[in-house]
Amino acid sequence: MNKVHVKTGDTVVILSGKDKGKKGKVLQVSPKERKVIVEGLNIATKHVKPRNAQQQGGIVEAEAAMYADKVQIICPKCGKPTRVGHKILEDGSKIRVCKHADCGEEL
Repeated sequence: MNKVHVKTGDTVVILSGKDKGKKGKVLQVSPKERKVIVEGLNIATKHVKPRNAQQQGGIVEAEAAMYADKVQIICPKCGKPTRVGHKILEDGSKIRVCKHADCGEEL
């Protein structure tokens, strides 16, 4: 089982590549491939053939998947890129927390 430190809906910053430093929201996570798709980032062009007479073909731009290791979560409270820590609550459930010493907010 492969685990990924980000979930769908998280705000992340790109750590490397052509979009380094840009922020976006995670649209999709693929734990098996350890990849994520971030909204509006890592844009790739794709050639599309028309499927029927009414549909138009051409070049389409779409978000491409990138390795989850290239993104880091942004804490909603302190606004800084952070690593993910885990905390076990009294009822036995596990939550993700910000690893900054002055923050510790739930992610």
